Amino acid sequence: MNENLFTSFITPVILGLPLVTLIVLFPSLLFPTSNRLVSNRFVTLQQWMLQLVSKQMMSIHNSKGQTWTLMLMSLILFIGSTNLLGLLPHSFTPTTQLSMNLGMAIPLWAGAVITGFRNKTKASLAHFLPQGTPTPLIPMLVIIETISLFIQPMALAVRLTANITAGHLLIHLIGGATLALMSISTTTALITFTILILLTILEFAVAMIQAYVFTLLVSLYLHDNT
Repeated sequence: MNENLFTSFITPVILGLPLVTLIVLFPSLLFPTSNRLVSNRFVTLQQWMLQLVSKQMMSIHNSKGQTWTLMLMSLILFIGSTNLLGLLPHSFTPTTQLSMNLGMAIPLWAGAVITGFRNKTKASLAHFLPQGTPTPLIPMLVIIETISLFIQPMALAVRLTANITAGHLLIHLIGGATLALMSISTTTALITFTILILLTILEFAVAMIQAYVFTLLVSLYLHDNT
């Protein structure tokens, strides 16, 4: 109970070497490719979910946008599996680190924006100045639209970090409260434990939803620029 509340968010280290690289690469082992004619249930479920998500997410894109399908599907698999693995006891969730989320958000956002300026230069520049803007407001609106454009990757990264971190903190606090109440009131401890189980189930849903939201927003940014 004397453990620091944020200890679980510290990057794990063995012999002075950070294990982030191994942790980041580990989810890729959970999605094997099958060379058999008839796949097992896990691979079949994986392929069905990927087809469902890709069909729903990429249906709004043109041919240029659909070239990002493989990268976006890899992104949602990586974030979703990393979030789910972070719910295991004594594990580490890389997506609670803002630096890592910015490392994913900034290149994807920059790639979408650069694609827009290269393929639709006039339309991309038109976003900075809505049609019919009064002349005195033009400088202010250009500044506001520029700030809103550059804040998009920050919003992506902060949203994912805040949601995953908040869930982990709630689980940690309620779990600690359950242990403390066991010696005081068994009935209250059981109620708290029930809340903990429900919150854990909710966190499994949040882990998947946040992966989908992150990828969907990147897809929408791409759609605006292709």
